[in-house]
Amino acid sequence: METLLSHYGLLDRFKVSGTHLIGCCPIHKGTSAGQFSIDLEKNIFNCFGDCHGGGNILDFVAKMEGGIPIRQAALLIKKWYGVGSSSPKTGPDPKNKEGKRQELVRQELVRKEEPAENDTNVNPPLKFQLKNLNPDHSFFAERGIEPATVNYFGLGFCSKGLMAGRVAIPIHNQRGDLVAYAGRWPGDPPEGEAKYKLPPGFKKRLVLFNFHRAGKEFPEKNLIVVEGFFDCFRVWQSGHKNVVGLMGSALSAEQEDLLNSQAKMVTLMLDQDDAGRKATIEILPRLAKKLFIRVIELPSEGDQPDSLVKETLIRLLKE
Repeated sequence: METLLSHYGLLDRFKVSGTHLIGCCPIHKGTSAGQFSIDLEKNIFNCFGDCHGGGNILDFVAKMEGGIPIRQAALLIKKWYGVGSSSPKTGPDPKNKEGKRQELVRQELVRKEEPAENDTNVNPPLKFQLKNLNPDHSFFAERGIEPATVNYFGLGFCSKGLMAGRVAIPIHNQRGDLVAYAGRWPGDPPEGEAKYKLPPGFKKRLVLFNFHRAGKEFPEKNLIVVEGFFDCFRVWQSGHKNVVGLMGSALSAEQEDLLNSQAKMVTLMLDQDDAGRKATIEILPRLAKKLFIRVIELPSEGDQPDSLVKETLIRLLKE
């Protein structure tokens, strides 16, 4: 994302706040200094002004170029940074800092770009399942993930294949079809590797993690919304099975429709950081048009559901 900001001559207009860049929105030419936030770890942005939304690097370019299609945005970035080119002259020089940043952009596109032949508004069901996943990997115990949780969500360490060296997390659509695996590096990833890996072409905006279970099993229609996979696991372990994950801090229009289709009440329990607080502010008025909304603020700065003990989660969700 930093490389794209440099391309548009915007990098010096933002202030650094932890792992975020904060400033005026360059998309709608905003003037409020705190309305636009970029998460450098997740490579996503959020605007809390007139844009009312956010997205990844492809969405950013699409909006900066006047609302062009995502596919066209990907082709522009290919042109700028040589993604997919076999010529070394068009690629970034990995020996310098800017070259490394450009290489990260290249890797992000390889993971996120949607193939032209699959450029539809669906995540097709997978025609395979990962086999021989290890549910007893030490990472689960280190993160406080109980065996029952591992079994319920179908988790396991993958030793070879698509998600080799990562914990595989099955993702289903609202009908229960398996549509993707997310791969979580067990611990801190090595340099050049992302913490999470998603397959090319997967559109996470169309899915709420665990919605196919939580959205149908509870007659009270009260759904708890968290950000990440492991937030979801920890809340589920606290006895609240009606939990779904955004897989990020942004709520897409499609995810909003899913919530409206099943829920009568939503409990927002997002991370207690800049991105989580701003996401709550952005999501709250959207959902409040049709649903009863409850917001839970976590006890301390930097808290996320995954970092809290079971007793604290139970207390917060009962208050």
